[in-house]
Amino acid sequence: MHELVTTTSARDANGRWDAATYEEMLRIARHHLRVYANGATLSTSDVVHEAYLKLHRAGSACDGRTHFYALAARAMRHVLVDHARRRMAARRGGGASFATLRHAHETSRLPLDDLITIDDALRRLESLSPRLVTVVELRFFGGFDDHEIAERLAVSTRTIERDWFKARLFLAQALSNA
Repeated sequence: MHELVTTTSARDANGRWDAATYEEMLRIARHHLRVYANGATLSTSDVVHEAYLKLHRAGSACDGRTHFYALAARAMRHVLVDHARRRMAARRGGGASFATLRHAHETSRLPLDDLITIDDALRRLESLSPRLVTVVELRFFGGFDDHEIAERLAVSTRTIERDWFKARLFLAQALSNA
């Protein structure tokens, strides 16, 4: 069986997350659920625990805390996408609606169903630039600011600003064609 590998400082002797890591995961999950209007059917701890299971099953190896939080934000996005897909499948005639990616710092809510459209666009972007997707995941889905992302990716804040701009252009184009 695969074991979730995180940095040594993020795990206790039994392989569980330490308190700081768990609190950071809860913060990221709260951010996810604040953004999605229909995410209320999932609790913060549900999202964190489901993300942990996804990471554990995948046997994800991490190169440090930054990589771990990027993987965790992605796993949480997948938890919400899976939840949205199940809800849409249960709905009669549940067609996807048009989605837009707003500034990450805005508090407006995005319908959970639109997450599927955004996820599809992010998968296309990942084939072109994995770093741009990491920036989107950390900023939009993880709730990190440009400075925090720059520190985590070991690049300048200006690089993150340019990456965010490029990613938003790509996603706006992809979402307008959806």
